[in-house]
Amino acid sequence: MDEYIDIVDELGNPTGKSALKSEAHKNGWYHNTIHVWLYTLKGEVLLQQRSRKKKIHPLLWDVSAAGHIDAGETIINAAVRETEEELGLKLSKDDLLKICTELHKTSYAEGSIQDNEFHHVYIAELKVNFDKLIPQKNEVEALKLVTFLEFKNLLENSETNKHFIASNKPYYQFVMNSIKNQLAK
Repeated sequence: MDEYIDIVDELGNPTGKSALKSEAHKNGWYHNTIHVWLYTLKGEVLLQQRSRKKKIHPLLWDVSAAGHIDAGETIINAAVRETEEELGLKLSKDDLLKICTELHKTSYAEGSIQDNEFHHVYIAELKVNFDKLIPQKNEVEALKLVTFLEFKNLLENSETNKHFIASNKPYYQFVMNSIKNQLAK
């Protein structure tokens, strides 16, 4: 879906301009996205398999829920909205703990897509049974819960097992450590 998103500068400050997501990717304009990582108290992480219809990294496993922030939308509201759209899970703003904002700059499809995105990253406890989640058909191929150990093993071999986006390894490790720290509190 090609929605309008707000354009920010290279430091993440609003520019007052909006554009279609496709135009932002074509021109390399900076913009905001959200990532929501869900975990259980048993030490599991919810992973989403990207739809086979995705232009970027189809069928690889990634963040529980993610998406672009609509023009005029707040970052936290986008996190709540995207989680409900992609997983059928309604979170409150109080469920979300922001762990970082990370600038992600990558070219895809021989330069036809230039991602210059600020990922606003949240973690939240998954408080419903896994079978209550409803994956969004056009965005999500499958869902699964993996233990921290499974996550670590899959990540260590991501260059060869085609499970995770291998170039995102440090990011995944940071998220996993943040979840572990939250559970230790």
